[in-house]
Amino acid sequence: MDIEALIRAIVTPLVTHPEAIQITPHETAEYMAFDLAVAPDDVGRVIGKQGRVAQAVRTIVYAVKSPYQKRVRLNILDAPHSK
Repeated sequence: MDIEALIRAIVTPLVTHPEAIQITPHETAEYMAFDLAVAPDDVGRVIGKQGRVAQAVRTIVYAVKSPYQKRVRLNILDAPHSK
């Protein structure tokens, strides 16, 4: 399962600027981490009230069988970063 594609498929319908979605994978000592950045006015949509949407997205991503030997971690960033 391509975790990055899964994250993109879940987040795209939630945002008004899907072209601004940036997913950056990186490996830490404990996790295979994915940093999700969206347009500034879409951050609230992805996080949701009291973080409910973000928690639901994380639940789905963490439940999928990962091709990595490490646990998957999804970080939602406040603002897109430049590559």
